[in-house]
Amino acid sequence: MDYKRLLDEHRIEPVEMEQFSTNLAEKDLISAKNSFSSRDYDWAISIAYNSVLRASRSFMQSRGFRAIGKEHHKNVFEFLRESCFDKDLVDFFDNIRKRRNNFLYGVLDGASKKDAKEVILAAEDFVHKIRTFVHKIRTR
Repeated sequence: MDYKRLLDEHRIEPVEMEQFSTNLAEKDLISAKNSFSSRDYDWAISIAYNSVLRASRSFMQSRGFRAIGKEHHKNVFEFLRESCFDKDLVDFFDNIRKRRNNFLYGVLDGASKKDAKEVILAAEDFVHKIRTFVHKIRTR
């Protein structure tokens, strides 16, 4: 895992390493499910996305980095790609990142129940897989 390109492009910077944890991501997943139950599907997607972002940032910090710049969310996903984490999930949530911006800052119509359920399930999968990924890296 070579992060030289991201460092050279000022997309990430070194920070003090921290212990990896998915505690906050798992709390967000609970909140996403609560929003889903309340039929607030836009917010459920946003919170599920946030769970992925928190798990990803914790992974980055466990490797001694953090994303920087005005595109720091995008840079998190670039870091995951450089780390060879699950490409399909990274691409899926990078697309959710773009949709989420429209929910929060745009004037798009709301998300469907089906969309929200899909994103929550994918976020649960993401958090599980990144936890496993970190464990594999530690045992190398």
